[in-house]
Amino acid sequence: MNIINKRTKELIRMALEEDHIENDITTNSLFPEYRKAEAIVMAKSDGILCGLDIFKEVFLTIGKDIKFKTKFKDGDEFKKGDTIIEIEGDVRIILKGERTALDFLGHLSGIATKTNSLVKKTEGRIKVLDTRKTTPGFRHLEKYAVKTGGGHNHRMNLEEMAMLKENHLIFFNSIKEAVDRIRKRSKDIKIEVEVKNLKEFKEVLNLKVDRIMLDNFSLEDIREAVKINGGRRELEISGGVNESNIEEYSLTGADYVSSGALTHSFKNSDFSLLIKK
Repeated sequence: MNIINKRTKELIRMALEEDHIENDITTNSLFPEYRKAEAIVMAKSDGILCGLDIFKEVFLTIGKDIKFKTKFKDGDEFKKGDTIIEIEGDVRIILKGERTALDFLGHLSGIATKTNSLVKKTEGRIKVLDTRKTTPGFRHLEKYAVKTGGGHNHRMNLEEMAMLKENHLIFFNSIKEAVDRIRKRSKDIKIEVEVKNLKEFKEVLNLKVDRIMLDNFSLEDIREAVKINGGRRELEISGGVNESNIEEYSLTGADYVSSGALTHSFKNSDFSLLIKK
């Protein structure tokens, strides 16, 4: 995934514009002319690194007189006290881009770290998926961070897969009627259906769908659904997934477990940028 693309560059541009970097009264007053500086970024917490190229791109968007040196790459584990990256160049570029660059790095590393903590608990028995519960405009970055942390992406957008949920199905007499309407449009559309109980699950199991989401099922009902399914359909567990229960879910035999918490309830990783004397 090429993370430095048109959309990312536009986000960086908007973030820098939001900070009014051209009118940084502190930096502009103290350093009206070029002055060379060296700085380091230090980790203030443990985690999984994500967003290093975006961090660099922030400074390069302001000016090209900047160099970077690092032993890290996205997906690497870091510890509190580690020097993540060394920076050298115009002090004005460093000071103006510092906060925006650290915000991107901390945000994305936080998601990667959160994802990795859940993935480790599954020990590879089940695939951990994200959702569309993302920060508006940041979805491509946040889903990249999920993958960096060892997770997998669900739908990137509404175009990728038909997903029948309660608010769709309320307009139809049966789930079959809704599925048939989509299949009438195209036999190739991938379809997932959300079910609330075993009765609905058994109904959907006989339809031409690709995946069934077990929404807020108990562990007992998940195990029963897996047994009834017999490998015929992909099964996804959803609802209230967290560090305390994901290990049990991973032992049920389902294919996927999805969690919105990966992108809406994580803690930012903490980094600081320090200029050397």
